Amino acid sequence: MAAVRFHYDVGNEFYALWLDERLVYSCAYFETPETTLDAAQEAKLDLICRKLRLQPGMRLLDIGCGWGSLVAFAAERYSVDATGVTLSQAQANWAGEDLRRRGLDGRARVLVRDYRDLDGLGPFDAVASVGMFEHVGREHLADYFGAALRSLRPGGLFVNHGIATTETGGAFRPRWLRFGEGGFVGRYVFPDGELVTVEEAIAVARRAGFELLGVQRLRPHYALTLKAWVGRLEANADRARELVGEEVFRTWRLYMAAARTGFEDGSLDVAQLLLARPDHRGPAQLPLRPWWPG
Repeated sequence: MAAVRFHYDVGNEFYALWLDERLVYSCAYFETPETTLDAAQEAKLDLICRKLRLQPGMRLLDIGCGWGSLVAFAAERYSVDATGVTLSQAQANWAGEDLRRRGLDGRARVLVRDYRDLDGLGPFDAVASVGMFEHVGREHLADYFGAALRSLRPGGLFVNHGIATTETGGAFRPRWLRFGEGGFVGRYVFPDGELVTVEEAIAVARRAGFELLGVQRLRPHYALTLKAWVGRLEANADRARELVGEEVFRTWRLYMAAARTGFEDGSLDVAQLLLARPDHRGPAQLPLRPWWPG
């Protein structure tokens, strides 16, 4: 919990300077390089909702919900009952106010809760986790996927969206830019971050009991997202320095610029895994045509 607060409790106003209007802090989904950040983030939220096959009245859980962007979007656009969990009180406070402002507080909520402490909330018809997976770490992957499975009703769908590494064996990213202990990112940005490959994540998810339905890699989209974030941060540099100081401003600018390079050179990846919890009939029952375009 301390590591999450280290990263996310820098201040809502600081993040609002460079994120989109919904405060989505994860990879967007661009139609073209010229698509606006706001439009690309809404497209990403809609993509997740369509993969989960959300219908009015369904119950959705968002694990690591941030400022509640998916919770609010799904409740508004798909008329579901949505619950988000985060470890950041600052995020939960902002999300609660946003849900009330949108008139959604009766069917959407954000709770301060650990992913390992979801008892009493489920079962849910659909579960999502967007941009939280990279905080889990290899040691806790089995617990993470197990918690998601237990929260989901048999036959339900789970979208796991997270950053991954493509490095196996000899890493070619400079050590100071790597996640984990000893590097710049691990010390100053993500103190608990640890990346695994997409293939390793799939293997652990399967061992937990999930069926893999699809993998969509979004690596070029994250490079465009980071380009937009850095541009917005630099455009608001004076206000950012007022809010968080020179050191934090420069740390975030350097981190995001370096991460963009990682997605461009292929050493970093980001993927959405579509997973299902089997029911008494066995494998997931799905339409013949897939649930996302090309």
